[in-house]
Amino acid sequence: MSGTLTRTRVRPAGYSVVRIGARGRFLLHRRAAVVAAVLVVLLAAVCVAYLCVGESFVAPSEVVKVILGQPSQSELVVGTLRLPRMVVGLLVGTAFGFAGALIQTVARNPLASPDIIGISQGAGALTVGAMTFGVTSYTVLPYLSVIGGIAAAALVYVFAWRGGLHATRFVLIGIGFAIALRSVTTLFLTKGDYLVAQQAQIWMTGSLNGRGWSEVAPIGWTLLVLAPAVLWAARAQRTVSMDDDTATALGVRLGRVRLGLVALGVILASVATGTAGPVDFVALLAPQIARRMTRTAQIPLLCSALLGAVIVVFADLLARKLFSPTELPVGVLTAAVGAPYLIWLIIRGHGGRKGGKA
Repeated sequence: MSGTLTRTRVRPAGYSVVRIGARGRFLLHRRAAVVAAVLVVLLAAVCVAYLCVGESFVAPSEVVKVILGQPSQSELVVGTLRLPRMVVGLLVGTAFGFAGALIQTVARNPLASPDIIGISQGAGALTVGAMTFGVTSYTVLPYLSVIGGIAAAALVYVFAWRGGLHATRFVLIGIGFAIALRSVTTLFLTKGDYLVAQQAQIWMTGSLNGRGWSEVAPIGWTLLVLAPAVLWAARAQRTVSMDDDTATALGVRLGRVRLGLVALGVILASVATGTAGPVDFVALLAPQIARRMTRTAQIPLLCSALLGAVIVVFADLLARKLFSPTELPVGVLTAAVGAPYLIWLIIRGHGGRKGGKA
């Protein structure tokens, strides 16, 4: 018998090895790649429809001219009014999709969404408080939302920690903080100026109305700066999805990894909330639908982000057209779909069955 041992690499079922250069390679889930490609095509179709459809219809050829910077009679309608609003919707949906996937992965609970466990409410409370005292710039509000979201997440984490982070306790305490923070927001509304309170009420429903290129910059730069962290999170997800004993035996520092994933999710959710308001249930819906579409062991980050973008842009398109010329806030449409889904999750008892340590 030879003294040389041959190490055999076991490839998980459903994955293919993609090689980059001589030594670089990574595993690619085939079904997830197909789903991602389909979602990209679907998102492109929704974006074209968004730019074409409105109070006045714009031909797709004119839309292409505007996007390419060519002279067009539709420059005002497409380039000034619709395009920047659509880009904000894309970025907000992407951020919510990422955030929901990361937080649900750590909590191992489909109910652990930023808008359910108090993160969006914390971001919203500080933002509405700032608006009450005269801060109404949409270039400043996203940064205040990050502070509020991080503060709320820290409180939930501290109160939920009892020698470990139990998923069910984490969600229940988060719901309690969400209710309390909504009360704080209501208090700010009653104490503020009437016109500012009206503006804050519209913001609280989640709306893309009036959003332009100045709102694109904060969330766009945030996503760009956090791109390396998102790539790290896609890999770290695999270790967090293991049981604690296996991950610890492999030398994974679970506490640090989980804290990093949650912090990344909180920042993304808070910036998205500051940009468009708390667009409810996008972070809840997108990761779970993406997981069912891809049938992967862990929630797929890329598909969750793409699906979040599709949901927000399509919902805002419907919000503009359903009761035209009156525009509904996009959050009204997402809540109309998300609330029944939340009830369905609770009735099926997912949270109770997956209530292990997070």
